[in-house]
Amino acid sequence: MHKLPTWLLIIIVIVFLGGVIQLIPYGHTHANPPITGEPQWNNSAIRELTKRTCFDCHSNETNWRWYTNIAPSSWLVARDVEEGRDRLNFSEWDKPGSQKDFDEIEEVIQEGEMPPFQYLLLHPEARLTAVEKQDLIQALHASLAK
Repeated sequence: MHKLPTWLLIIIVIVFLGGVIQLIPYGHTHANPPITGEPQWNNSAIRELTKRTCFDCHSNETNWRWYTNIAPSSWLVARDVEEGRDRLNFSEWDKPGSQKDFDEIEEVIQEGEMPPFQYLLLHPEARLTAVEKQDLIQALHASLAK
């Protein structure tokens, strides 16, 4: 009997496990709940900057890209969106609890924690310059602290 090379066995196992994990249902439901109320934005430019850098996780306007259908990335994205919407949701501004982490906005943007590194890997357009960070922080406080 002919024995398969170790490297081929490893590839077969990886492909098999990759197929099996697709059957796990978590992360495949891509719901964007209705928008019930947005903040009173000071201007459209700050809303567009916020949309470019924050809305995929912190709103009900998530752009579910192709890789959000493939595990394990689907699990990671679903978790990030659920957590992001729970902490700060620009699409449910009228609901109590939608602004839990509003007080932390300045710190997480200034420290480069938001947008997070893993998001920036696939979305370089969300990277903020130093000037954009300051503009975003000031505009968010002006628009949202009302």
